[in-house]
Amino acid sequence: MSSRHQEAAEFIERMVPQLMEEAKVPGLSVAVTHEGETIYEGGFGSRDVGRSLPATPDTLYGIGSVTKSFVALAIMQLAEEGRLSLGDPASDHIPLRIGFPDDPVTIRSLLTHSSGIPALGTSTIALHRGIGIDTWIPWGTAEDFYRHVNAAQEEVAAPPGRRFFYFNAGYRMLGHVIQAVSGKRFDEYITESILRPLGMGRSTLSKAEYLEDGSRMTPYRRGPDGELIPTEFPYPNVGDNPEFAFIAAAGGIISTVRDLARYLEMNINGGTLDGHRLLNPEPMGEMHTLHAERPPNHYGRHGYGYGWGVTEDFLGTRMVSHGGSILVSTAHVAFLPRERMGVAMASNISGFPYEWAIQGILATLMGRDPHEAVPALRMRRKMRLLEGRYEIYRGLSKAEVVNRGGLLHLIQRSPLGDVTVPLIPEDDGLESNRFYVWSMGVRQPVEFVVDAPDRIDMYVERNRYHKVG
Repeated sequence: MSSRHQEAAEFIERMVPQLMEEAKVPGLSVAVTHEGETIYEGGFGSRDVGRSLPATPDTLYGIGSVTKSFVALAIMQLAEEGRLSLGDPASDHIPLRIGFPDDPVTIRSLLTHSSGIPALGTSTIALHRGIGIDTWIPWGTAEDFYRHVNAAQEEVAAPPGRRFFYFNAGYRMLGHVIQAVSGKRFDEYITESILRPLGMGRSTLSKAEYLEDGSRMTPYRRGPDGELIPTEFPYPNVGDNPEFAFIAAAGGIISTVRDLARYLEMNINGGTLDGHRLLNPEPMGEMHTLHAERPPNHYGRHGYGYGWGVTEDFLGTRMVSHGGSILVSTAHVAFLPRERMGVAMASNISGFPYEWAIQGILATLMGRDPHEAVPALRMRRKMRLLEGRYEIYRGLSKAEVVNRGGLLHLIQRSPLGDVTVPLIPEDDGLESNRFYVWSMGVRQPVEFVVDAPDRIDMYVERNRYHKVG
């Protein structure tokens, strides 16, 4: 094992348990690939808490919207075979009836989430029903799906290509296109044309197969008091309703991080793995190219390709990634094509900060200090430094600084009642240690002075607080 591989393994072993504890995640698995070799794979915690069964690299998880990259790959395969064109109006293949007649929604605009149609809540309907919370919107057939979608003409916000709206219904439509063009059930096409050729033998879209697998996760959600609630896998068994199998196209694949590492290798290799070519390099490169731009993030320009998120300058190189959640199971995958490295993670609950962790792993493999190179990890460290209990002179006024949802909050304690306000940073990177409290258009400054990790003062209006714990 090279020194960088060892450093990445040490980062994983140190950071993942910390993040799991903070996010209260029962089980998580991770695999890392570099230059065609799996350099790390492991499990943390329990895939089933009640039976104390360990999470492993072979644990089956629902990977949610990571499924979209498989859907996009299937569309690109059919396009390469000449069975469809990305410029085709979607209505040529499926009964989509909304949009602008003279500027129709195309397959390409569905691939890039740039159809101009905002979210229509199809995953809310499907996933909430799957965990026993029904919206009572009719939802049992392809006809029900299109009744719901085609009634939304007034929701259409822009012509195709003008605005980015992450659109789960659009990927379900692409799944339907795959069924219509290939003549195969959606899940059968994905299995026969992608999963089997890649040797992803544990991966499936079948809930029945998942339930029979001895290494599957138990999905969890949180109750009102934060307790773990074992939950059903929310997607139905696609084989039971063949016409509506495309319901799974937005997020229904079940996989392991070991299988996902193979999938990342195929993408890094330009469409080929172990002699099996799934797609030629040029269309594969198009999938990994930014087509629909989103507002800049920590690394500048980023947006969506075909089934993949694309960050153009992650520490000097392009990063291709996607996350996914089905409420009770989550996953995230990312790879750097030029550096030929990738990471897959999955867990049996929502809430784990995958992007921070994966970016930290990739930064370590690139020889960078992850806590300096990755903005989220750098800010996490700063927030952990500032969090804690504070008191003024002789303890006559007490306060606490806590992190809630990635934003520090100030709680001023009093026998007459507590007051909680968000601390809004003066700079996005938290470099200045200056914040403010906003009220009715007026800013009240809050400043931290850090003389040493164990000597921190906080100035709020007339008060000088000293960190005491």
